[in-house]
Amino acid sequence: MTAVFFGGVVPASAQEETLAEEIGRALAQAGYQLLHGGYNGLMEAAARGAGGQGATVTAVTLTGKHDEWGAFNPHTTLSVHLPDPGARLNHYLENADLVVAMGGGVGTLHELTAALYYATTIRPVPVCIAGASALRLLAFLREERWLYETPTRPLGFLTTAESADAFRAHLASLDTTPIGGA
Repeated sequence: MTAVFFGGVVPASAQEETLAEEIGRALAQAGYQLLHGGYNGLMEAAARGAGGQGATVTAVTLTGKHDEWGAFNPHTTLSVHLPDPGARLNHYLENADLVVAMGGGVGTLHELTAALYYATTIRPVPVCIAGASALRLLAFLREERWLYETPTRPLGFLTTAESADAFRAHLASLDTTPIGGA
């Protein structure tokens, strides 16, 4: 099974960084491999948690940007280099059995909104929003009606987790059949 982790390079707080690491650890313990951007901040924290439990941690980046953006975090075990942001998002979402999103910058916002769109129109992949920063964003999106449920666009795929314990409970409730079946 594959979990995609979206989170920024500048954690909003030490608590969010700790939560990202605990999420990575919980994912690995539940049998997930991790796809993430490969860089520092929340991505590195989630990778540290997953890698520390022996999970495969794959960095998904853009061809030609690796030199500009710097080395991958030390917990990354594999890398995928894709030609453009669309191919990168498609790679994430087509391989996701679960998407976890935390706070971040405009790149994380782009990834999160792509995941929400994908889950409402293509395939209802579970999306879990975790941490105070991302939960504030989700509240705003709902309040301003950028994100709302309709009969043709149900939001049953979307859950939240304010803590590591809440995230573990969410993981325990998921159907763990990978997207490929079997």
